[in-house]
Amino acid sequence: MLVLAAALILVALGMWLYCLFEVLSTSEGDARHLPKFAWFLIVLVGFDLGAIAWIVFGRRRGFVTADVTAWPPEFLLSGDGAHEEPATPAPLGPDDDPEFLRQLDRRLRGDDQD
Repeated sequence: MLVLAAALILVALGMWLYCLFEVLSTSEGDARHLPKFAWFLIVLVGFDLGAIAWIVFGRRRGFVTADVTAWPPEFLLSGDGAHEEPATPAPLGPDDDPEFLRQLDRRLRGDDQD
């Protein structure tokens, strides 16, 4: 029974610390309903009730972190509901870039004299 109580206390403390640091790392414009400082005080003083309030009412929803969306631009929808096509699709990595592969092939064959 003592182990269960200790585990619950650690989970509650972890959730409180997570929410406290999340409030601190959130930009002022991303906090909903109240200013960031007010959310910090609510989470700090309210402990787990404040942390739950932050999760439910305060933090920005969706998969957005550091102003970077979770989906690449080619998967985002335009205003009319159609998929937007990127103007020039960028390679995902060097091994997907045809020019890089050509240069690598020339180097491996010894044709590239730098």
